Amino acid sequence: MALHFSKEEFSNRKTNVLKCLKEQNIDALLMFRQESMYWLTGYDTFGYVFFQTLVLDQKGNTILLTRAPDLRQAQNTSNIEDIRIWVDKDGINPTDDLKQILNELDLKGKNIGVEYEAYGMTGRNALKLNKSLENYCKVEDKSELITKLRVVKSNEELIYVKKAAELADKALDEAWKFTKAGASEAKILAEMQRAVLEGGGDYPANEYIIGSGSNALLCRYQAEKRSLSDNDQLSLEWAGTYKHYHSAMFRTILVGKANPKQIKMYDACIEALTNCVKNLIPGKTAGNVFDAHAKTFDDLGFNIARMNACGYSLGSTFSPNWMDWPMLYTGNPYIITPGNIFFMHMILMDSDNNLAMNLGETYLVTKNGNERLGKQKLDLVVL
Repeated sequence: MALHFSKEEFSNRKTNVLKCLKEQNIDALLMFRQESMYWLTGYDTFGYVFFQTLVLDQKGNTILLTRAPDLRQAQNTSNIEDIRIWVDKDGINPTDDLKQILNELDLKGKNIGVEYEAYGMTGRNALKLNKSLENYCKVEDKSELITKLRVVKSNEELIYVKKAAELADKALDEAWKFTKAGASEAKILAEMQRAVLEGGGDYPANEYIIGSGSNALLCRYQAEKRSLSDNDQLSLEWAGTYKHYHSAMFRTILVGKANPKQIKMYDACIEALTNCVKNLIPGKTAGNVFDAHAKTFDDLGFNIARMNACGYSLGSTFSPNWMDWPMLYTGNPYIITPGNIFFMHMILMDSDNNLAMNLGETYLVTKNGNERLGKQKLDLVVL
């Protein structure tokens, strides 16, 4: 069994969760977020796309209910000792198996927290679960209970985050190396991902975003791959990933001749990022960071081109995306805390002129400010 953290680390995490359960008068927590299971036990899988839950009660009992393919997965990657299997068959309702576990733990009539905000908790599964627990116990949405503990990274976690940042830097080296007129997006993408995997990293929790030409204005991965023109723009958003910990970056690289309007967009991105960095400090809020971003772009005349969020926390996340809680948007009251990891992205999409400019970096919040984890230059690169 290869666990990525020390016994003391896992013990501290469990102690903190149990303390929260007691403070919030929750007798047991039903985890459906894979991030919670990985953080609490080391359990590493993508089997969460089916019905799967990790039960933790106030006494510290930990029981995983999952499918047969994940039995050995849990045995090999986690410290979970009690693993129950629900059997695939037509008409099966895994909540029946869960009910047996809850009965064993004497949870009838008790307060049970549920992670409803989870990609494995489909609408259908939620309906089944709610029906099963109706008149059985009191249910509360506790989707953020563990998430709020995960948001501050331990020293052991920071080792992995910083390794992820190194891999992200290496991927950018490859992007610069292979970006030129006539180059295929597919080749650039392949070389970036190769750098991460060869460096000991993992697949990211979502696809790298790559787009040139008009697709450079897209903030999501899509299937088209094109070759770069003599004068072109290439937008890249990627993350170095190590033990599922992410450190993301965002760049728009120009090919051929730089458009003067795009240079102004780049200058605005640098100014906005600088102002966000000044606000990403202990005591400020996530909303303060976004407002610095918005004011900078709005004052420079880019209101229509900017986004309504300028980043988010990063950590050990699983598909379908690497975005973690909390997000940087206006009014978000979350107080920036040492040990937070935030990816801040300055995104400008000028649809009228078909121009994109993006700049994004990952930061560790420290006691006195913050530290940029990537070591690459922030300059506008024209190849």
